[in-house]
Amino acid sequence: MKYYNLKDHLEKIDFREATIKGQGKEKGLFFPENIPHFDEELIQNLHQYSNEEIAYRCMKDFAGDEIPSEILKEIVAETVSFEIPLVKINKHISILELFHGPTLAFKDIGARFMSRCLSYFLKDRNKKVTVLVATSGDTGGAVAHGFYKIPQINVVILYPKNRVSPVQEKQLTALGENISALEVNGSFDDCQNLVKQAFSDEEVNSQLFLTSANSINVARWLPQQIYYLIALKQWMQEHKEQPVICVPSGNFGNICAGLLAHVRGLPANHFIAACNANHVIPDYFITQKYKPQKAIATLSNAMDVGDPSNFVRILELFGHQFEIVKNKISAYSVDDEQTINTIMEVYEKHGYILEPHSAVAFAAMEKYLKENPEQKGFILGTAHPVKFPDAVEKAIHGQIKIPESLKELMKKEKKTVEINSDFEELRRFLLHKI
Repeated sequence: MKYYNLKDHLEKIDFREATIKGQGKEKGLFFPENIPHFDEELIQNLHQYSNEEIAYRCMKDFAGDEIPSEILKEIVAETVSFEIPLVKINKHISILELFHGPTLAFKDIGARFMSRCLSYFLKDRNKKVTVLVATSGDTGGAVAHGFYKIPQINVVILYPKNRVSPVQEKQLTALGENISALEVNGSFDDCQNLVKQAFSDEEVNSQLFLTSANSINVARWLPQQIYYLIALKQWMQEHKEQPVICVPSGNFGNICAGLLAHVRGLPANHFIAACNANHVIPDYFITQKYKPQKAIATLSNAMDVGDPSNFVRILELFGHQFEIVKNKISAYSVDDEQTINTIMEVYEKHGYILEPHSAVAFAAMEKYLKENPEQKGFILGTAHPVKFPDAVEKAIHGQIKIPESLKELMKKEKKTVEINSDFEELRRFLLHKI
């Protein structure tokens, strides 16, 4: 399998190099040259396969000959080594709980897969790699945990000061060792712009070998397809109709992976991009014009993105045909007031505790189902409610039980370096501290 640069189609590399490099010339994202279809037999008989086998069948064509099948089987087994249940909230809406991994967030899956692939690819190279990543919330913790103490890899995580939750902050700042956390005076978009500048800076790249662990990296983006298959496996045991799938969407890597799985043969009636007050994509579907905006801070902070970099992959997937894209995806914007009201109402009516991102998805799904009352579907639960205690406890008028795995973490010391959203400060850190 080859991957081409969306900004320069002549630049084509294999899975190994795409994983190590992260992005191509002119900060272009890599995209698979061919879209391999799922075996029809696999889709029809998902219930007969283990999650590990489903994950292997999902990823083997993308890895190609770059990873031996036995190694790839080990990698995907570790990637999905925790529960991923589909839980019914009411008769029309279920939730795929993606927060049972080590950092209680859906990004554990992509981060675990990528870290293990990168470790395999570097084992015979006398080279150190610096993983440079911007996070709006959960990416940082998942990447920190996934790469913690892995030889030959240093991780530098940039996150916006005062815009991540206390649990999220501890997960990305308390480890130390090969993990460095930079607290940026700015927004997630500022963090992402600093990362992009680093990748294009000649001096930094002459002294460090950089790669990224955001969903711009194919090894972080592609394995997210796996849990859509695992969800369908459970969905088909109770339903004959195809599901509507609603995805909390910030940088659009998650929904893009679901759409890729759909193009490969995953049955789905429709996809919904659930956005918060950052409504660039809902606006796009109204105006047909993509206009990046300055990110707005919200309760669902991991979705506070004003220029979602993965949307270009969605356009590529559907040949940049607006009508096709609009037919596959609806997009809704949900503000903070609706988010809190949704958490409160779902808890009161159904006894289920949503966190802000899944609440945005639930509200968006309800809007769609009002227009399409004969349909049913599921939302993606991307994080555990304990990561957002202020918003959730305000809405449910009670306390969230802290999982045992977090109690020790919350006692650990925060280790960060504070910088302004100035590239010179990041450059100095990378050149003199790493």
